[in-house]
Parts: sequence; structure tokens; C-alpha cells
Amino acid sequence: MGVTPLHIVNARLLGGATGSLLAEGGHIAALDPSEVPDGAEIVDARGQWLAPGIIDLGVFATDKPAFHFGGITRAALMPDAGPLDNPGLVERAAKGGKPDLWVHPLAAATKGLEGRELAEIGLMKQAGARAIATGRARIADSGVMRRVLAYAASLGLVTIIHAEDEGLTAGAVATDGEMATRLGLASAPAVAEAMAIARDLALVEETGAPVHFRQVTTARGFDLIRAAKAKGLPVTCGITPAHLFLSHTAIGDFRTFARLSPPLRSEDDRHACLAAIADGTIDILASGHDPRGPEDKRLPFAEALPGMAGAETLLAMGLQLVRDSHIDAPRLFDLLAANPAKLLGIDAGRLAVGAEADLILVNDGTPWQVDAKKMAAWAGNTPFDGMPVQGRATMMWKGGQRIR
Repeated sequence: MGVTPLHIVNARLLGGATGSLLAEGGHIAALDPSEVPDGAEIVDARGQWLAPGIIDLGVFATDKPAFHFGGITRAALMPDAGPLDNPGLVERAAKGGKPDLWVHPLAAATKGLEGRELAEIGLMKQAGARAIATGRARIADSGVMRRVLAYAASLGLVTIIHAEDEGLTAGAVATDGEMATRLGLASAPAVAEAMAIARDLALVEETGAPVHFRQVTTARGFDLIRAAKAKGLPVTCGITPAHLFLSHTAIGDFRTFARLSPPLRSEDDRHACLAAIADGTIDILASGHDPRGPEDKRLPFAEALPGMAGAETLLAMGLQLVRDSHIDAPRLFDLLAANPAKLLGIDAGRLAVGAEADLILVNDGTPWQVDAKKMAAWAGNTPFDGMPVQGRATMMWKGGQRIR
């Protein structure tokens, strides 16, 4: 049985104009169509934003209820669970959420994510891997990293990199500064990020391989990314809302929900993050979704595992960036959907004829309060607990079929 054609009317399109969209056969057939097929389902958007479904790049768990709450129709799964270092595991992960959520596995760059021996990247690509990733840590051995980049590039895959120099960050749980000193926490200098980025950019220049730095969170890191982009190197970078809205003061009272990787930075670096999202240096806004239960978080700060449940707050925090005039709505959905789709090589993430009809309606004015105890995620470890926010997805379609 085919999918019933879908006609969404009275929608606010991302440019701001009111319009309509027709989806047929799982794809976008027309914007403001002159003719609508008989029997089409008509949905009145009542002036809500119509946007492409969010493509969340770099999640650590397939958490469908949280993704559906947050307007996420596709998620790129980090290789750490498993790890995803062989074709069978990649193939299984790719089937994980269908049909109402598509999971795009990111293959482990090295066997066991140990940074020593290349994994079966070619076979994992055939099994459905859309990119490769170094996981929660970087590859310390520069020779191994060079081989990874060259091999991934030969297969047309982007390498997604974690950027912290482990020689500096070993044992650290916070960024050097007044807050870490006051709390007596082991800390590392923020320059650990720039040092890792600098090495990998040198290897990109050497190999021509495309890379994506999953999280860049410091002024010095962004300076390096800007210079690389100005040279024409195939480099992109991302960030999560935590580093845009919170600084290291959020770890006061030893709040383990604010124990993240990379750790929260100084207020100066936070402002550098906001500047980088405004000027186009940052390409992707992702949730970093990493649900951690009480057994991982109800511990002394230094023993708690890093990570946040970010899927449900991603859209609301992104809309806050629009309200604060750092970016406009079309740029927000480039960050949330179009750019992740481009990196993964999938025809989605845009409201364009022929693209997959992965769609969300967004009421940007709905007020709500983030509540860790009521989250749809299987763990509610959010650093935004208690924060009042605005905006949520009210309806979702995957391939033109309503899923919420």
C-alpha cells in the first residue's frame, strides 16, 4: 500500500513566507503546488514553522522517544556502543529505528576504538556506515591517524574527530580556571583542544582528506578552523547547545549533569562559541545525546561519567539562538538538518523538491520547562534541568508518513 499524499497548508516556511508543501511517494513533490491529488491528507499548520526533520549528528544511544520529542527524524550513531568496528554490528545498528527513525551508523576508525589498527572501513561502508569516527577520544598515534584519513578519503567518507590532546587531559574532569581550583577538581588547560586540532589539520593538509571536528569549544580552536577554511581545506566543525549557553560556573555545587566531554569552558570561550555560530564557522549543531543513569551520575564529580541527554532540548535551545539574534531560522535548520545531511551524503534535511519528506511542524512560542524527571529519554541527565525554554515540534513525518 502506497503512502497517502500529504498537503501541509498555512505553514510558515523558513524564509518567513506563508506557504504549502505537497509530499507524494515519500518525497517532497512541490512547494506551493498548483494542483493537489484527490484523496491527499490535508494538514493545517496554523502558521507554525514547517522545517526539515532534524538530523542529529553524533548520538551515543538510539533513544527513539527522546528523538521523537525533539523533532529528530534521523540520527548518526557514534561507534562507541559496541564498538561499531565490524560490518555485522554496523548493519544491525542501521536497522535500529526503522521505519519511523533512521539510524546512520558511524563506523569505528580503528579496531575496538583503541587507536592502533584500522578497522574494516570499506566493508562497514558497504554495510551502511555513512562516515567514520574516532569515538569519545582522538587517535593519539599520528601515523595511524594519517592512514585512517587517507583510507576514509579514498572511500569518499568524512572522518569525525574528537579533539582533545590526551597528554594534557588525562585524569582531568574540568577546564583550568577559578571554578576548578575552588572545587579542587583535576583540570586541564583549554589549549588541549587547539593542540589536537592543529595536528589533525596538518594531516588534512597532507592527505586532502575531509574531516569534521565533532565539538569545537574554544576561541583558539575556532581560530584554527577559520584559518583552515580560508585555505580551502575540507574541514567542518560542530558544537552542542551546552557550550553555547553554559560556562564552567555550571559545575558549581559539583553538579554532575554539567560534567561533559569536552568540559565546560570559560565565559570568554563561551562567547567565542556564540561568535563562531553567528559568523558561519560552526557547521553543525548537535545534541551530543548521551543518556547516563543514576549509576553513572550519582557519584562524586570526578567519578561521574561525562555526557548529557540532549535530544529533547536541542530544538528549543536552537530556537533560543534565533530569539537572541545570533542566527536566523534558515541558518538554524542548516545547522540542524541540511549540513548534517550533506556530511552523511543523504538526500534529506532540506525543503526541496525530490528530497525525502522528513518534516516537522514547530511551534516556536510554546513555553515549557526542562525537567530531568519527566524526560522521554531513558535517562534525564540534562545540564539544562529547571530551565524555562520556548518552542517544540508539534507534528512529525518520516518519508511523508505521520509519526507524531
